[in-house]
Amino acid sequence: MRKLATAVVAAGLFFGGMGVAVADSEHKLIITDPGVVFAGTYQWQPTSKVPSGLHVKGELRDDDGDDGHNVYLRSRVEGYAWGRLTGTQRRNVKVDKVFVDGAVLKTKEVRLQVCRDRGSLRPDNCSPERLISRR
Repeated sequence: MRKLATAVVAAGLFFGGMGVAVADSEHKLIITDPGVVFAGTYQWQPTSKVPSGLHVKGELRDDDGDDGHNVYLRSRVEGYAWGRLTGTQRRNVKVDKVFVDGAVLKTKEVRLQVCRDRGSLRPDNCSPERLISRR
């Protein structure tokens, strides 16, 4: 009888703690600029999970399909160069990506932007950088 009670209490603590961790760690993320929108969620993964970084899920949308420009999501992890997740013109693209720094165990900062690719002669339109830091 004591073993059963101990198992029930342990399971309750485990699943209760798991629910609190998920509720506290997932946040809404909306980044917009004229012609492009990213809407989704982000969550910092624990250091026990490999890779331990920022997990972003959502949808990258070309909000102005008639302008003739492609869209993309720019990302920069701590001291690395900008990376790019390219969208599709006049379509919505699902994003499910973990941004990590391969040199460290715990990624602490990720910068995100959405941009509209206007070709080689004109500069791209980009939203202000969104800095997401691990607390």
